[in-house]
Amino acid sequence: MKKKSSVKKVKKTPRLKIAVVTARFNSEITSKLEMAALDLLEGLDCEILAVSVPGAIEIPITIQALFDTQKIDGAVALGVVIRGETTHYEEVCRSVERGCTTLMLQYKKPIGFGILTTENEDQALARAGGEHGNKGEEAAQVVVEMIGLLKEIRGK
Repeated sequence: MKKKSSVKKVKKTPRLKIAVVTARFNSEITSKLEMAALDLLEGLDCEILAVSVPGAIEIPITIQALFDTQKIDGAVALGVVIRGETTHYEEVCRSVERGCTTLMLQYKKPIGFGILTTENEDQALARAGGEHGNKGEEAAQVVVEMIGLLKEIRGK
């Protein structure tokens, strides 16, 4: 009688390809967000496309270009908008949020929203590795989780 092999074939899941788009404005803070996001994604063995843009307002169009030209599974948006003396803060916050939300729905791919919208620099630093954790790492974690959830829902 022939013995059956005890070796099982394991289906390997494809490596996730994720873009990390980081604003250079307020770089002393955004660099901390980016480092944490990259560390998490590298630890999960993701393929990473790291892109730097001038400010938060440029993040949505950059993610759109990446969705159009690269086969990425999702993106992480990282930036910091700190309230100033004018209404510019509100306009930038709304524009970036609206752009990212529109892209998620249009492309059916998740974007981890790591855009800090704070009243002052101390609040931003507290969320970039300080007492409130690191929102860059959290945004990267969210995009990976959502990629998995959407694949499960779609039956892939």
